[in-house]
Amino acid sequence: MKSRRFARIVAIILALLMLFSIIIIAIDALTASAYVTQAEIDRLREEKKEYERRKQEVQSKINTIDFERMTEVAKKRVLDDRIMLTGSEIENIKETIAYYEILIAEKELEVIAAIDSEDAQLEKYKRRVRDMEENGIITYLEIIFDSTDFSDLLARLDFVGDIMRADENIYNDLIIARDATEVAEVDLRETKAEMEVEKVLLEKLREELGVQIVDASALIETIEASLESASALFDEVAAEEQRIQNEINLKVEELRKQEAALAASKIRGTGQLMWPLPSGGYITSGYGVRLHPVLKVYRPHSGIDISADHGANIIASDSGTVITSEYSASYGNYIVISHGNGFTTLYAHMSSRWVGVGEAVSKGQIIGLVGSTGVSTGPHLHFEVSYNGAKDDPEKYL
Repeated sequence: MKSRRFARIVAIILALLMLFSIIIIAIDALTASAYVTQAEIDRLREEKKEYERRKQEVQSKINTIDFERMTEVAKKRVLDDRIMLTGSEIENIKETIAYYEILIAEKELEVIAAIDSEDAQLEKYKRRVRDMEENGIITYLEIIFDSTDFSDLLARLDFVGDIMRADENIYNDLIIARDATEVAEVDLRETKAEMEVEKVLLEKLREELGVQIVDASALIETIEASLESASALFDEVAAEEQRIQNEINLKVEELRKQEAALAASKIRGTGQLMWPLPSGGYITSGYGVRLHPVLKVYRPHSGIDISADHGANIIASDSGTVITSEYSASYGNYIVISHGNGFTTLYAHMSSRWVGVGEAVSKGQIIGLVGSTGVSTGPHLHFEVSYNGAKDDPEKYL
């Protein structure tokens, strides 16, 4: 009786040690499978904090008397900064949600695996219980009483101890499997809840962005409603666009001098331009001249305006090299691509720019997002085409 009790105590101790080691292994496995995704979520949260900090700085500037003393164009630049930071927050949260979706898919698989493991352990435990009901203690006694000498008895006692430990392990494994299922299910629910919080925040920021766009657009509309301010803005925009075109021509000439390098890198365009918005859209203002509603004068429109939602993808119309990626008072965020064959394309009023000067881009590659920065009264893409330094109608090449 004492030896049996001793063997059972030893079995319990061994089972506890095994339980501890199994839990450690399980935790390590779960951590390893989700480490990269969780690290990305943590990185995005840190980025979001930085966007929030910078946006608070911009808002503080807007709330000062100095902001009221700024020119209208300077005010628009500050409002554009706020819009761009809110847009960056939105993209950050969208990316965070995408990672949460991956993480949830992983955790759903973990729950399935945990349930399968629990079912397997339960079936194993049931089989052992049925076996014990049929044989039970008699089997142990037969093993012991059939011993031929003392050494054989000790060996048989060890064997009985092994059986008891195995029985104990089967039961403990079932408990572990059940606990693992519960942990996985709780973890899954918590992750889904965290994602829902991000979705609520996303909708809040989208509403905030809508208000900011209306405020910025109203500022330009106010400028253009006054004859004096509209005339000043007209002259400023015309001068700015001419300066930018001169810079584009100089940069194209610099690239021509590197023609051999361009050919080697295989980034020369095809000459056949792709529609720059994958989402479609339609032309709201064509190339040529258009009548200014206040000044009552015809103003050249150097490109086409294409309707689009704020944040829609903008793609490179053809392969080439980015020669400009910056902000200007008239174009807002804009990018210029030289296609190495005399053609350049310009994409303006973007909410964000995804490529920088010197980068090689492929036809159809996303280069930024639609916005309403610069002299713009609503989200759209202003698209220009130049050939050998002269602006031309983009519709001829699309």
